[in-house]
Amino acid sequence: MIRVLIVDDQPLIRAGLRGVLELEDDLTVVGDVADGEAAVRRAHGERADVVLMDIRMPGLDGIEATRRIRAHPDMAGVRIIILTTFETDDNVAFALQAGASGFLGKGATPDEIVNAIRTVAGGDSLLSPRATRTLIERFLAQPQPATGGPDGASGHAAALAELTEREREILILVAQGLSNEQIGETLFISSFTVKTHVNRAMVKLDAHDRAQLVVVAYQARLLRPD
Repeated sequence: MIRVLIVDDQPLIRAGLRGVLELEDDLTVVGDVADGEAAVRRAHGERADVVLMDIRMPGLDGIEATRRIRAHPDMAGVRIIILTTFETDDNVAFALQAGASGFLGKGATPDEIVNAIRTVAGGDSLLSPRATRTLIERFLAQPQPATGGPDGASGHAAALAELTEREREILILVAQGLSNEQIGETLFISSFTVKTHVNRAMVKLDAHDRAQLVVVAYQARLLRPD
């Protein structure tokens, strides 16, 4: 059973999401809250597997709540899907950098929402098929403050040097939005082999899912928007 926490400051949206999710036999809603502070508390207290997180909320916003959840040692396995009204919102990129596993537009269909939760709970990232590549290229490729920490290009340099040529090649294709199957077809290898290389790259780069691999690839300037 996948345990889901809903976080949104609009009661109608929370009720609508709850209604959709409670129709599914493999999903259970462990709570719905209206702000980031409550989200951090409930995600831990209710042992949520997936959090549907709004960005703009009073008090603690969704980005900082995401960062706190991902930084908590007892919530390392919690996956966060950012809910946004506009899929080209600047803040979505910052949320991915904070540790979110992807994003979902609030105009998504019930089936898209349910599939997104299952995808993220299964260990993959959810990057909305219609807008992800545009958003990632538009915002993550923008200049970032120069730092020597783990979030800057220099912080990834040593880890990137540990990647094999094939892992680096696959990392770039992941960042371009290709699925394992598409990468396999491009490189003439099996999707299982692709998954193995992706998993190894995630370990070396300390990325918890594919979304974080995309962040690393753009921050390290392995590719830029066309």
